Amino acid sequence: MNRWTAVILHELLCTVRERLPQLLLAVFVGMIAASAFIGSSARTSVTGVYREVLSQGLTTAPNPFDAFSPLYYARNTVIYIVLIGALLAIVIGVHSTLRDRLAKTTDLILSREVRPASYLGAKLTGLAVFVLLLLAASAVINIGCVSVVVGHVLSFGDGARIAGFYELAWLFMLPFVALGMLAGLYASSATSALLIPIVVWSVMIFILPLLGTAAHPVSLLNPVASPPAAEAGFFSFTSGLVAPFSVGEQFKHVSALILSDPQAAGTMTGGLLTIAAFAVAGCLAVTMTRRERMRCEFHD
Repeated sequence: MNRWTAVILHELLCTVRERLPQLLLAVFVGMIAASAFIGSSARTSVTGVYREVLSQGLTTAPNPFDAFSPLYYARNTVIYIVLIGALLAIVIGVHSTLRDRLAKTTDLILSREVRPASYLGAKLTGLAVFVLLLLAASAVINIGCVSVVVGHVLSFGDGARIAGFYELAWLFMLPFVALGMLAGLYASSATSALLIPIVVWSVMIFILPLLGTAAHPVSLLNPVASPPAAEAGFFSFTSGLVAPFSVGEQFKHVSALILSDPQAAGTMTGGLLTIAAFAVAGCLAVTMTRRERMRCEFHD
């Protein structure tokens, strides 16, 4: 086994064993499994009202849910990725680099013929593989739950769209893994290492969209991106500045297109490029960390 593979396997084992990631992992998978049934409960309520109105002869319109695609029941998953998935990515990234600093294993590792970029790249690869395996399992669970709700196995096309959505989710979570690793490398204390990336995440997910669109805060919990700002005024100016950094809104927009949401419009190209740019920038920032920074001790 070479050094690269050894670091990747070690990272996978350590991440699986830690309690906080385990808790977030359980919540994440649980919400993914429940998402289809949450959508199903809404359908049951609306259908009950519809049948009552139909029996009284007050409408001849068809049931509004009859025309819905099975992908409708996967749409709630988008917001779970933005909230729980991104936080899970941050936590495993922070723990990865904090683990070395707290145990002072970095000095031992760097005393050998190991380049910092190679070592950090292997750690990042291990976490990326962990996230990929998690999302692959989540995709299978999601497809199974949606199949149960609609009463039949999903078609190949619908299953492929859900799989494509989880591929996008992996790309979205990757920069947050890198953000967590950077916080663990540069923070002066373990507390600030967890706090700083969570603050950055909240700004990217909530503050920037508000600055660009003045959307109601509750609308940011919708799996479809917020509507564009007005064409004139303050928000028309800020929208152009903050939109490229609102990676959460970009993710929601592309996800809605992948899952065939009728409310979504436009193309995927811009959103995909934005998310990919964040992922590449985060990975480069981690691997470019200097040897002296990796050996820096906490101040508290």
